[in-house]
Amino acid sequence: MSILVTGGAGYIGSHTCLELLKAGYDIVVVDNLCNANEESLKRVSHLAGREIVFRNVDVRDIAGLRKVFADFSIEAVIHFAGLKAVGESTKIPLQYYDNNVNGTRCLLEVMDEFDVRHLVFSSSATVYGDPETVPVREDFPTGTPTNPYGRTKLVIEEMLKDLSASDERWNFSLLRYFNPVGAHDSGIIGEDPNGIPNNLMPFIAQVAVGKREKLCVFGGDYPTEDGTGIRDYIHVVDLAEGHMAALKTHWHDTGVHTYNLGTGNGSSVLEMLSAFEVACGHSIPYEIVARRPGDIAKCYADPSYANEKLGWKASRTIAEMTADTWKWQTANPEGYSA
Repeated sequence: MSILVTGGAGYIGSHTCLELLKAGYDIVVVDNLCNANEESLKRVSHLAGREIVFRNVDVRDIAGLRKVFADFSIEAVIHFAGLKAVGESTKIPLQYYDNNVNGTRCLLEVMDEFDVRHLVFSSSATVYGDPETVPVREDFPTGTPTNPYGRTKLVIEEMLKDLSASDERWNFSLLRYFNPVGAHDSGIIGEDPNGIPNNLMPFIAQVAVGKREKLCVFGGDYPTEDGTGIRDYIHVVDLAEGHMAALKTHWHDTGVHTYNLGTGNGSSVLEMLSAFEVACGHSIPYEIVARRPGDIAKCYADPSYANEKLGWKASRTIAEMTADTWKWQTANPEGYSA
């Protein structure tokens, strides 16, 4: 029996694949490689000492998915596949709805055909929109995401809830992550965005290593202590371990289980920049520019429910997040393409 990991060659997916292999699971990865590199899976195999079954399949390709389910005895699915950049989603919203919402619908259709009903879904804290207060709990209202990316995640969550209500055999874990950063402490796998990074940490890392001239900080006039946005940054390995905890905790359950995966601590952009300067040992040039569409001032988690129900807690510090990112970046200045 195998775990199917969609988008498993990507940043969070590859780190989760490593944790799954280390725990003894057999896995099958499907990924269309639109924002990933197959090299990541080769490195995961090297680290784990085990081979990964990989199929270059888009989750919107129903025939391709059917072949994967027919060829392998899939028992559960961890679903990462999708487009993920907030800013980009405001420019190409239809592509986001097609990839994320329609892709999930296609996956569920094939899962239903093969009687596979256990899904761990990669959701996002963006479903909360701009929260009135922080820290954010799972019972906070949703329905007002500030960008198309967040709205696709919310639509998928509602689709999963509707499906569960229509058929009690389904088992869904909705994992609302906050801001994944860092890399495996070996420096062998990490975040390798295509083109200009959309997220803070890889951009800082590329400036620090000399690949880019300076960091553009989007907005210096937010109602925060230093004027820059505050987020809950979580180490990617902590996040991968959260998926493992959800998979194991709810293996024999049905229904919908929703969790925030974060540290419970908020850090500003300039605080993260300062922490990275400590990690790399030199100053990093930056410029304050206009706010980015779809961004909010402040968002960080109350992770106590995940701590209680899953027995999971983020343990890695910002110093570890920045040090591991710097180790990855210096060892792989061109990412996986080197």
